[in-house]
Amino acid sequence: MSTANDEQRPRFSLHPVALLNSLRLRRTLLDTYGQKNTYKFIIGLNLFLISVGSLFYTNDLVSKLEEREMRQVKLYAEGLRYAINSDFDEDFNVVMQNIIEANSFYEIPAIYLDENNMPSAHNNISFPENASPESKERILQERLDQMKEEHAAIPVELGDGRTGYVYYSNSFLLTQLKYYPYIQLSGLFILGFLAYLAFSSARRAEQNRVWVGLAKETAHQLGTPLSSLMAWIEYFRSDPDFDPAIAEELEKDVQRLEMITTRFSNIGSVPALKEENIAQVVTEFITYLQKRVSTKVAFHIDNQLTEGQTVLVNRNLFEWVVENICKNAVDAMAGVGEIRIFLIPHTPQQEVIIDIQDTGKGISSSNLQKIFRPGFSTKKRGWGLGLTLAKRIIENYHNGKLFVKSSEPGKGTTFRIVLHK
Repeated sequence: MSTANDEQRPRFSLHPVALLNSLRLRRTLLDTYGQKNTYKFIIGLNLFLISVGSLFYTNDLVSKLEEREMRQVKLYAEGLRYAINSDFDEDFNVVMQNIIEANSFYEIPAIYLDENNMPSAHNNISFPENASPESKERILQERLDQMKEEHAAIPVELGDGRTGYVYYSNSFLLTQLKYYPYIQLSGLFILGFLAYLAFSSARRAEQNRVWVGLAKETAHQLGTPLSSLMAWIEYFRSDPDFDPAIAEELEKDVQRLEMITTRFSNIGSVPALKEENIAQVVTEFITYLQKRVSTKVAFHIDNQLTEGQTVLVNRNLFEWVVENICKNAVDAMAGVGEIRIFLIPHTPQQEVIIDIQDTGKGISSSNLQKIFRPGFSTKKRGWGLGLTLAKRIIENYHNGKLFVKSSEPGKGTTFRIVLHK
């Protein structure tokens, strides 16, 4: 049977839509990262296949062109043999001239050494204008040395045991074709790098949209139960049998939730910074926090700052950062251990350093590069956004730094926050 008091008590319930929306947002976050990784893999695979296919195709073309140029030089050598061993007539001169012109068309540099191993003919060898005979001889010898390293000589049988040799280099076209795959691979690499930058930028933009949507949805969902909780507190205060001290503590927690709601609702907008006594902010927040975590966790604050040292911060967001780090520390210590907070002046750089040190299990070297990555969490039910948001708040909004100063498995971790005065 209902009583009058029962009718006066405020009622509220958590609608399943709130939970459903939260799960949808989380699924969206995970799907976003998975899709981006899939796209990057597909693009990377396509670039790899294009590169390999282009390399094999170009190498096949180079091989065929090399063989063709070798046949062309052999024809040139055969023409020299006939020219040297045969009686010259007009018809043969025309044939020989056609052979030389064909070799010139393919721009194949060639040098003929007679039976005395002396250069007696050359083709497609360029010399500077007004070059002296000595200079031409030196250039010819340099090209000959280069040709000997590139290809085996083509012998020219002159009869009577005499032999000449034709040395040659690749044509300019073939040289270009040889380097073309590397130029193409460089272009594909640049294209892949630009695609990676584009995807990274798109992913960051998508992450920002997910964070903003998640934050605003959370703030919206907290609004109704907070109103009901305030009504409950007023009801408890009106009950003479209820301890007023409990109502006071409940009100503090509700105020805390309202502040958290404000934080989430303001995500995506530029926060207002204000000069705050940083030691006082840290001390007051730790005093509040230590009553709401395991009683087996001891907090110690070592303040080395000058009295009244101020820093330009947004108090709500800064407390959020400290809260995320401290709660991660409590989880790492399994609810048993010590958290030491050091406030250190860094005068030369006009900075304030805040070190948060725990005695937890530490962070493995493989995870050190991942802990600030969105979606990464070592906890089964973790979202992997706490440290990501903390780093974003410090570095993007406060122009400071947040990083892991040190971590040793089995001994603990120290996070360092650097703020400008």
